[in-house]
Amino acid sequence: MSTSQGPLAGVKVLEFGTLIAGPFASRLFAEFGAEVIKIEDPNGGDPLRKWRKLHPEQGGTSLWWSVQARNKKSVTLNLKADAGKAIARQLASEADIVIENFRPGLLEKLGLGYDVLSADNPGLVMVRLSGYGQTGPYRDRPGFGAIAESMGGLRHITGYPDLPPPRIGISIGDSIAALHGVIGALMALHHRKVNGGAGQVVDVAL
Repeated sequence: MSTSQGPLAGVKVLEFGTLIAGPFASRLFAEFGAEVIKIEDPNGGDPLRKWRKLHPEQGGTSLWWSVQARNKKSVTLNLKADAGKAIARQLASEADIVIENFRPGLLEKLGLGYDVLSADNPGLVMVRLSGYGQTGPYRDRPGFGAIAESMGGLRHITGYPDLPPPRIGISIGDSIAALHGVIGALMALHHRKVNGGAGQVVDVAL
């Protein structure tokens, strides 16, 4: 598919994401023509770059990274520094969608929460992917796909009765959460178009 002619051409997405859930969601936007800018840590970038490298003795390439990062642009920003925060806010002010999968509260600590970004850009849609959602008794617990699959009972029904629960073949907890985040973001964009231009938060738990 030519992303320049995709159905989401003209949509701008800013990704604050690492590993699977956030990058998976923004990749779907990129594959259908949206412009996606991924923000990475200057010290090594997204850890996914180093996952399961092929030929590590030669420097290696992660196929995980090749899949999740395709069709995206990337920029490194120190989000703890004022200059990095200012650039991030400028990028968010021009975006239709921000996607993030940090632990709840981290963007707020950095001064980049939805209240700040939407003040610059009232039409902004923010997709927030986390282990247990932005509210509730478990919100501050770290989340990971394997934990979500276990908490939801999926791993209990996987495998054989006389053996420990195995890992499912793919990171399905991350992937399904990402898919629901994309669906929610698209509905939020439609809502913005037909109901006066206001953005909103799409809160998805793994």
